[in-house]
Amino acid sequence: MSEIKSASAAKRPPRQPRTGLTSTGARKAGSKSDRSRAREFALQGLYQSLVGRNAVDDIDTFTRDLAGFNKADSVHFDALLQGCVAEGAQLDALIVPLLDRPLSEISPIEHAIMWIGAYELQHCMDVPWRVVLNECIELAKEFGGTDGHKYVNAVLNGLAPSLRATEIAADRSPTKKPRA
Repeated sequence: MSEIKSASAAKRPPRQPRTGLTSTGARKAGSKSDRSRAREFALQGLYQSLVGRNAVDDIDTFTRDLAGFNKADSVHFDALLQGCVAEGAQLDALIVPLLDRPLSEISPIEHAIMWIGAYELQHCMDVPWRVVLNECIELAKEFGGTDGHKYVNAVLNGLAPSLRATEIAADRSPTKKPRA
């Protein structure tokens, strides 16, 4: 009996770690924070809103029943989903001047990710601006098109100075003290 187990174990590939990066460069599920998971679920909900024109209450109910939602920050999810849908026109007004093509030509995934980034830059002051950009880039790597993360990065990097000017100025100013 032990020979059978040994033979079948030898044929299996080695177990892959649950943390780290996938082959596309995105973080694996075991490496994600509660807020990162909330952003993923919000992205799925915003996609349903943008593409399917589903009601936000229906999206909310559906999303909360998905596997893994219990590991997400539900308060942050609520803020992102409800806030982005409610302020979609204002978020688009912030994003459109930074686009090199009409908004209708932007993938709904990248559109939703840019909504999340713009919303967080505007309303979630507890999240540093660099974290907002990084999280949105990670979402675009995992769910967007091949180079969608580069486009999302460019747009949100262009938007951040107008929404977080003080934070960015403080972040970019030289803070090193000369040694005596």
